[in-house]
Amino acid sequence: MVLPVHAEVGSDQVVFSISLEPDGLDPTVAAAASIGEVVHYNVLEGLVKIEESGATTPLLASGWRLENGGTTYRFALRKGVRFHDGASFDASAVRFSFERAMAPGSTNKAKKALFDNIAAIETPDAYTVVLRLRHADANTLFRLGESTAVVLHPDTAEQAAIRPVGTGPYRFERWDRGSSIDLVKYAGYRNASQVFMRAVKFRFINQPAAQANAMAAREVDVFFNIATQTVERFQADRAYQVLIGASSGKGMLALNNRRKPLDDVRVRRAITHAIDRERFIQKVLDGRGKAIGSHFSPTDAGYVHLAGLYPYDPKRAKALLREAGVKLPISLTLTLPPTPYARDGAPVIVAALEAIGIQVTTESVDWAHWLSGAFKGDFDITLINHVEPLDYPIYTDPDYYFGYESAEFRQLVERHAASSSARERQVLFAQMQRKLANDAVNAWIFAPQLSTVARKRLKGLWMNYPIFAHDVAALRWE
Repeated sequence: MVLPVHAEVGSDQVVFSISLEPDGLDPTVAAAASIGEVVHYNVLEGLVKIEESGATTPLLASGWRLENGGTTYRFALRKGVRFHDGASFDASAVRFSFERAMAPGSTNKAKKALFDNIAAIETPDAYTVVLRLRHADANTLFRLGESTAVVLHPDTAEQAAIRPVGTGPYRFERWDRGSSIDLVKYAGYRNASQVFMRAVKFRFINQPAAQANAMAAREVDVFFNIATQTVERFQADRAYQVLIGASSGKGMLALNNRRKPLDDVRVRRAITHAIDRERFIQKVLDGRGKAIGSHFSPTDAGYVHLAGLYPYDPKRAKALLREAGVKLPISLTLTLPPTPYARDGAPVIVAALEAIGIQVTTESVDWAHWLSGAFKGDFDITLINHVEPLDYPIYTDPDYYFGYESAEFRQLVERHAASSSARERQVLFAQMQRKLANDAVNAWIFAPQLSTVARKRLKGLWMNYPIFAHDVAALRWE
């Protein structure tokens, strides 16, 4: 089945525009958030669902209870659930998926945050799963609701990156590389009568001009996370509405801590002082964002505002470079993924760094090359937005792409995860934020608002995005 280019309002199809094409369709092995945008809740499901409010509700699990002081989770699974090939879903699929994520060679990006904390998985019967944790963690249910914890078909998991087989309301149909992905409604879905959209197409459009053309041609029903400079254009079109919501994103100039002179904290602090966050937010994001100073979002409970630790101060930046004894000018390459905030933000960053004696050469790459290059550690500096909530455990991994090494930070994370005291967890959460800020691991700039444009008669869309997922089964045409 090949879907039409666009759906007529009132039909049973919907077309999304998302910025980045996934590099695969298995969110349990790859890091790109765009994977979850396509498959999470639609093709692949987990035990738990994260709602727009951030609350967790049952999905493949019909319910759960906590035991042993929060170190044991006992899940009752839904009965009558089937994978898209007709195979029955039961506890063995959950056990397979979680043990795969826990394995020593696992590339699951939630391995440290979630799966390393699972000491044992028990399946006393076909519809019960018991997770025994090494220590209680108040974020466990939320992390089980992320795309990294979806349940894969044990017999087809190895092909999930190109043809996932799940339990969701939609099954994978077609992937036109560089263009779009088509999903179609799964007739055997347990709540099929409550799914109104027969098909969904995800198109990959990241340039404002191309977005505008698609809007004018009525080719797209939902433009997710569009460039803020184009919002006014959409607001003038009577067929569309603009939804402005919050997200857990952290926009930053990522710095390669392994490379000289970026291995010197004084140089990293100088770079942070050189950037006028408010100017960046106004000029690049049209004011739709908040200045941040660490790898935490204002949407996080326990957030500490640390942007004032390194205020815009070019004189202080120059003094730090002199103190570091580096020879000016410093030459760095700024690698830019194909997102509007990166391409539009590059001139602001280049001018700011050149003003303190850092010469910057820009390098624009497509998403696949960013993932295979910068994300593998082959970069000097790169402008990127990390959208995953509560993803601070990435800083405990010295092999992560920006190469931060800190035993002190790892200990803070470990103590926070193991603590059963709400007060102690709050204090440690603040200390983690301050530690990253003091070490100026990266130059954090903005927490973005999300601008989503949708046809006015489309109902059920999220406005706020605690995670990047599109619950197509909840959509309907009015």
